[in-house]
Amino acid sequence: MKIAAHKIYLPLFVALLLLQLYLPSFKANVFFQVAALGVLLFIDNVRFSVQFIKQLLPLIILLLIGFIGTLFHRYALYNVVKDIFHFVKPVIGLLVGYIIARRLNNVGLFIKGIAAASIISAIIHFLIIIFLVRDFTRTEDIRQFTKDNFLEMFGLFFIIYFKKLEGRELVGNIWYKRVFIVLLTVSCLLYFSRTMFILAIIIVMAAHGYTKITAATIKVLVLLLFCITGLSIYLNTANIRRDGKGIEYFLYKIKNAPAEIFETRINRENHAALWDHWRAYEAKRAVALMNTEPESYIYGTGYGSLVNLKFFAPLTGEKKGIRYISDLHNGYINILYKIGLVGIIIYIIMLTRLYLYINRGFSFANIMVSSIGLIYIITSLMITGVYNSRDIIIFLLGGMLYYSERQRRPNKILTAHEER
Repeated sequence: MKIAAHKIYLPLFVALLLLQLYLPSFKANVFFQVAALGVLLFIDNVRFSVQFIKQLLPLIILLLIGFIGTLFHRYALYNVVKDIFHFVKPVIGLLVGYIIARRLNNVGLFIKGIAAASIISAIIHFLIIIFLVRDFTRTEDIRQFTKDNFLEMFGLFFIIYFKKLEGRELVGNIWYKRVFIVLLTVSCLLYFSRTMFILAIIIVMAAHGYTKITAATIKVLVLLLFCITGLSIYLNTANIRRDGKGIEYFLYKIKNAPAEIFETRINRENHAALWDHWRAYEAKRAVALMNTEPESYIYGTGYGSLVNLKFFAPLTGEKKGIRYISDLHNGYINILYKIGLVGIIIYIIMLTRLYLYINRGFSFANIMVSSIGLIYIITSLMITGVYNSRDIIIFLLGGMLYYSERQRRPNKILTAHEER
């Protein structure tokens, strides 16, 4: 008896997304994703288009360049393997997303899988808040177990905008649709995530055609800049306390965001100031170490290299803390440190190429690929971008690259049935 493709690939896809979010072990996640890729390659004769290979190639080149710096140093094998996994993971994610999308060969089914996973995730989020959070007035307590969740944000976006962009409802029952929208909206708000707030702005602008550079887009950007300036003036003049609760603490985090990334004058003995500028401190230490070996700017320090924080930081829950870290929040500095300037150039070109998909036509797939490019450009400053260990966006990107190809050249991409 022949089993329908969606009965195999859709549950596998949902499981991988949820494991990525809720399985705490990075190594276990990589293992499951490699295993899933192996199964996908084994059960079907997979073909990849030239266009997809062009998008995959920069990630493979970045992966290979990283070995150069490793050859010139002697690092602990554990740290070398850990770094390799971090740079392999996006390659695996892109392949898995593309293959599953190709086998489903139905953009509606692919998106329903993401929406279903996001709804399950929202329910889990509420259960975590109800049973694990002790003080509901403290934003940091609510965020203790769940920092952010891009899966839910994308799921909310798809349920709201799928009809506008694809001409058909993702959720047929209007009451179910309303319940899902409320559920996901409330859950997303309870993450109190600045990054999710930025992501929401990008995908809403993209859905309305405002991420493509036009006269109308410039007007919207000017208005947005005006609003950001007004918010910045308010935040810097209002008495917003660092130890405030609820919304006040969230506003303080927004106020502190630019300095957290770019401030370089940091007193390490002032712990409050240090944590407020932690991303900048990490980056500053990495650059300082590279300055001791100027040649590392060319090919990086390689896999296995660690950043010396110069003190034991309480980052992992261990009593003593850790003095050396392997990856940084700032994805650009992380790539510069591990791979060098060549890596930075390739990475920026790759993300720019993704963004430029918006010029290929106003379609759902092109909008999503372009939006993801913009999202990675911004999140690379804050949460490592493509190389974030908890990133689920790369799976979505793989699928959207396939559907973009199918829309552009439907006669040159075989359906799952034709391949068999």
